[in-house]
Amino acid sequence: MLKKLLIFCSILFVFQNVILAQNGNVKPLTIGENRTFKSKILNEDRTLNIYLPQNFDKSKSYPVIYLLDGSMNEDFIHVTGLVQFFNQMYSMPETIVVGIANVDRKRDFTFHTDLKDLQKDYPTTGHSDKFINFLENELKPYIESQFKTTDTYIFGQSLGGLLATEILLKKPEMFNHYFIISPSLWWDDESLLKKANQLLTKIPDTTKFIYISVGKGEHPVMVKDAEDLYDVLKKSNKKNWAVEYKMMETDNHATILHRSLYEGLVKLFPYQEQKK
Repeated sequence: MLKKLLIFCSILFVFQNVILAQNGNVKPLTIGENRTFKSKILNEDRTLNIYLPQNFDKSKSYPVIYLLDGSMNEDFIHVTGLVQFFNQMYSMPETIVVGIANVDRKRDFTFHTDLKDLQKDYPTTGHSDKFINFLENELKPYIESQFKTTDTYIFGQSLGGLLATEILLKKPEMFNHYFIISPSLWWDDESLLKKANQLLTKIPDTTKFIYISVGKGEHPVMVKDAEDLYDVLKKSNKKNWAVEYKMMETDNHATILHRSLYEGLVKLFPYQEQKK
């Protein structure tokens, strides 16, 4: 009996030590930083989820992707995974991702409308001017004060795509690369799309990459508006603009973002054989 008890105690001791050893090796897994940024323009705190490359070096300069819908439970994690993959397997340089967590995307991503049905369905709507001011005069200068930066990107889908289009047409120099996915150009009876030609005449012809896509399974109006945006940009004859369009044959509004961003990044960063 005593022998069995000793054996049991020995096994228990070993088991406890294994558990302690395992617990001793547990470390947090981090892919960047979470910061709270106090915006005077928006009069509120905004959460920033910031992905830093694995070999991040403060002395080096990096491109920066500004990701709309950048909350942890939205697009931040899977987009940073895509960026890391393109850095590993394609010719994309190491890149910082700034995920801008939402507070009220209907408020921030839409401009004013007088349409009563939209005012009813979107009661907080119509403040994209403030949000663009925040991006231009607070967030970008803050990021550039914290990190050495080069090219800038904006990624936006749906209402975020509407906002990215508004920035492209009204303040194009804010970003070098525009990824506009399933843009909600139906907003305000397509008023932004209708003004596009006029706005484009005032825009300087500086180097830009613009990628537009939409899912074949989306509402016909979404498909038509995305195609019309592509057409009007191509016809603007900006010689230094590379404008790409991709119809995602198997996607709808809910599934399009990840696969579409992949296709857009391939246009910029083609596959290259890895050095061994």
